[in-house]
Amino acid sequence: MPSSPPGQFVRLAEHDRQPITLTIDGATVTVLQGDTLLTAMLIHGRRLRYSEFGDGPRAGFCLMGACQDCWVDLDDGRRLRACTSFATDGMAVKTEDGMAVKTEDGMAVKTEDGMAVKTEDGMAVKTEDGMAVKTEDG
Repeated sequence: MPSSPPGQFVRLAEHDRQPITLTIDGATVTVLQGDTLLTAMLIHGRRLRYSEFGDGPRAGFCLMGACQDCWVDLDDGRRLRACTSFATDGMAVKTEDGMAVKTEDGMAVKTEDGMAVKTEDGMAVKTEDGMAVKTEDG
């Protein structure tokens, strides 16, 4: 996650803690020991992930672990709440390959066995042998 546009957060104080490095979508960033993952990511970018429900980029909501807005994926397969998990040296965070990615015509949600695409009349799920469309009435 490159720093352009500039990060959502700006560090104003506490520059004396030990620096650590982690990667966000393959880009190495430096943060301070004791930073939450949410702080680390938003110092270097504008979002944590895209919503799997198609309502755009997410950057955390409650910032205290009560909502479901800040879940992020790690390269090792774990999912963490960014607001209550500390960044650790060498951690690798994925936002581009996470559950949801923004597409030109909507939101595509990645699944283990394919891709689900939100449509106006329901959810289209790509399968190996075709396309199944789930609608409100079945």
